[in-house]
Amino acid sequence: MKTLKQIIEQRDTVRGRTFDLAIQALIVVSLITFSIETLPDLSPTLRNLLHAIELITVVIFTVEYILRVIIADNKIRFITSFFGVIDLVAILPFYVTAGIDLRAFRAFRLLRLFRIFKLARYSVAVRRFHRAFLIAREEIVLFFCVTVILLFLAAVGIYYFENQAQPERFRSVFHSLWWAVATLTTVGYGDVYPITAGGRIFTFFVLLIGLGIVSVPAGLVSSALSKAREFENPC
Repeated sequence: MKTLKQIIEQRDTVRGRTFDLAIQALIVVSLITFSIETLPDLSPTLRNLLHAIELITVVIFTVEYILRVIIADNKIRFITSFFGVIDLVAILPFYVTAGIDLRAFRAFRLLRLFRIFKLARYSVAVRRFHRAFLIAREEIVLFFCVTVILLFLAAVGIYYFENQAQPERFRSVFHSLWWAVATLTTVGYGDVYPITAGGRIFTFFVLLIGLGIVSVPAGLVSSALSKAREFENPC
């Protein structure tokens, strides 16, 4: 049991790194096969091959999940943790849709994309980002709340400026939210835009605020990543 725990959880040994690389490779293979399955006019032989690959990867992922539950010091905590849930969701669609041809159940196959998040378990960089998020989470939450408030105020403002001039495009505050999102994020799709003088002046100020909204998270994450690196390399 101790040896098994070292292989699965410790990445500073040859066997541990080999295990990590093997699982990462399987995740990439499963995502590639998922993408190939969406191609039209695949031959029955190729479909059978893709199904066989999916079966093999799911069996390995299932064994990995069971082993992680077995070696976990606190099994309930692991099962309900982020990576515990991701590991389960990564294999669940295969068992849910096996032998079922109902269109509603096919939607569960989209959950296979959660295998992308499964890669995060084996990435040092992702763990560093996680540590950085923990460092800056209060600032990020505050920034998110302020952004939501600004989106609402922008939608309300453009509604009052443009509603009479463009009643079809700015029918309500809810219809104006799309414009607020596109403008505050500085995307500016151009499908909805102001035509009144007041609306254009208001848009100018919203765009200035949007530039700050784009730059602030980058500064927060950059600062937090620097602190995360300091934790990893205290010397």
